[in-house]
Amino acid sequence: MASAQVTIPARLAQVTRASKNAADARTRVIQMYRDWYRAAPEVVNQYALDVSPMQLRHAIRMRFEANRNVTDVRAIDVLLLKSRQDFQETLNMWKQPDHIYGILLKPKERPSRTFLQKFYEGRDEEAVIPAASGI
Repeated sequence: MASAQVTIPARLAQVTRASKNAADARTRVIQMYRDWYRAAPEVVNQYALDVSPMQLRHAIRMRFEANRNVTDVRAIDVLLLKSRQDFQETLNMWKQPDHIYGILLKPKERPSRTFLQKFYEGRDEEAVIPAASGI
């Protein structure tokens, strides 16, 4: 008899807390990165992804690097909160494989447009592209 993955919602839960200073925030970011890095093989196996753990680790690294220059401690705390929530949802298998592939897709860089350029195109808001669409 094969054992099934049991979802234990509280297994990765942590109390939300604010960083005391920039050094504390940095320590928490490094710990979050390590948690993601160590979980990459488990994520690949759980979701039966056709990528290697190293590819997932590279994508995770790029996500962390994108926020490297954030210096506001409150903004870092919000990013940490979102990352911890995403981490818990991922390891508890509350996502679909497409959500994980959305992490792997390279985000498209859109050229910056002025208000008038957007006005001439007939819209003022940015187009919404789903994370896992591959577009």
